[in-house]
Amino acid sequence: MTLDARLQALLDLIATLRGENGCPWDRRQTPASMGRYLAEEVFELIEAIEKDDAAAVTEELGDVLFQAFFIAELYREAGRLDLEEVLAQIHAKMVRRHPHVFADASAETEEAVRTQWAQIKREEKGDAATSSVLDGVPAGTPALLRAWRVSQRAIGVGFDWSDLAAVMGQAEDEWREFQAELERSDADADGRRRIAMEFGDLLFTLVNVARFARIHPETSLTAAIGKFEARFRHMEKAAAATGRDLAAVSREEMERLWLAAKNDLSGEEPR
Repeated sequence: MTLDARLQALLDLIATLRGENGCPWDRRQTPASMGRYLAEEVFELIEAIEKDDAAAVTEELGDVLFQAFFIAELYREAGRLDLEEVLAQIHAKMVRRHPHVFADASAETEEAVRTQWAQIKREEKGDAATSSVLDGVPAGTPALLRAWRVSQRAIGVGFDWSDLAAVMGQAEDEWREFQAELERSDADADGRRRIAMEFGDLLFTLVNVARFARIHPETSLTAAIGKFEARFRHMEKAAAATGRDLAAVSREEMERLWLAAKNDLSGEEPR
């Protein structure tokens, strides 16, 4: 079966599920409900990618495509969307935003591509005086990813640190300011607000440290969480092997179990 035939078969399947004799659950869905499912599937796809599990990526990518086409079907049924127009628009947009590939523009570096991309987006928006380069970063985006995206938009107009050393110096300053606020602030609401603000400044700066280091903060944090989970589960199993729950283990023994987990799982933890 060709790619076109398989795509059409998927679209037909979705239409059947939504049809008069289709599935009650599928018939009840709305763009809003399916949007939430799509977000969940995207995170599952990201997890599969981080694990570099090709079989899982195949499955999760299929789930993402199904959710996306399902949403397209909902809008098509309402007469508000044409899938062919969706495909035509994204094709035209990608050609338009890559003039260094499809036209005579020049962009030899990643930085030049980003700058060119930002300029084309501003031109597409029309009146630059009433728009911001930060427009288009959804407010509902998870904070770590939103910080990354906002930073990328800002550097598109040249607002950036000079190099990695400069942004790391800023991170050190933010750490000192956070420590100082912890020491001086009372436990009242205003004190907690100031502490939270300083901590947010630190996190935002660390996102930019990651950007300069050419690593994605979401990817790095996901890997760190996976590493912690693996070690913690190892500790739980070690405690269970002695007939105890981890909560019943002393702090000193927990430290020994943690060091043992680090040693036993060396080279085996998630990337």
